[in-house]
Amino acid sequence: MSPTNRLAVTCPACSPDRETVHEVLSEGGQFTVRCSECDHVHKTDPPSEETASKSVVVSQDGESWTASTEVPVDETIAVGEEFVLETDAAIVTARITSLEVEDGRVSSAPADEVETIWTRAVGNVTVDATVHPASGTHDETASATLQVPGDEEFAVGETITVDDREATLQRFQLREDARGYDRRRYERDGDSAPAKDLDRIYLQSTDSTAWSAW
Repeated sequence: MSPTNRLAVTCPACSPDRETVHEVLSEGGQFTVRCSECDHVHKTDPPSEETASKSVVVSQDGESWTASTEVPVDETIAVGEEFVLETDAAIVTARITSLEVEDGRVSSAPADEVETIWTRAVGNVTVDATVHPASGTHDETASATLQVPGDEEFAVGETITVDDREATLQRFQLREDARGYDRRRYERDGDSAPAKDLDRIYLQSTDSTAWSAW
């Protein structure tokens, strides 16, 4: 492996909970690597010697494509985990949504039993929004979508811009593959989650103009 090779590992400085692309600077008992997102240089264990190629289906905005990735055979993988997938077209941060084994779909399995890894791209995501008018009139409720980085945080009580108009976030609902939460719906001021975990956000317009006019 040459020093210009890349490696997908967690970064202790900017992404301790997910893998990012790193440049391998040197090898040895541990590799010295540099994070491509924040340039932090640190040590990491070398990849497992024995790997198996697995088919990966990536979904994004209603479309999907197939790629492949090398997975250490002694690793257990699970729904909700994220990894960096390198393809000829792009480098994608993917979150596992389902694992296909011989007997069907499961939420976790040893890597050597997995036939297909089903994922969705979470580097940049679409967040669905329901916006209620300031008047509270139900038939003026509007739907919108936001295209944002997956790590962008949304918090109940904050005011955000939707289609060039301001609205206050009242509550949000999480995706089924979101992990680390005790429930799927949050509505207290200060409750927050990154965009990649959000199924839908609900907002109250700060503008008295009817939103149904969009």
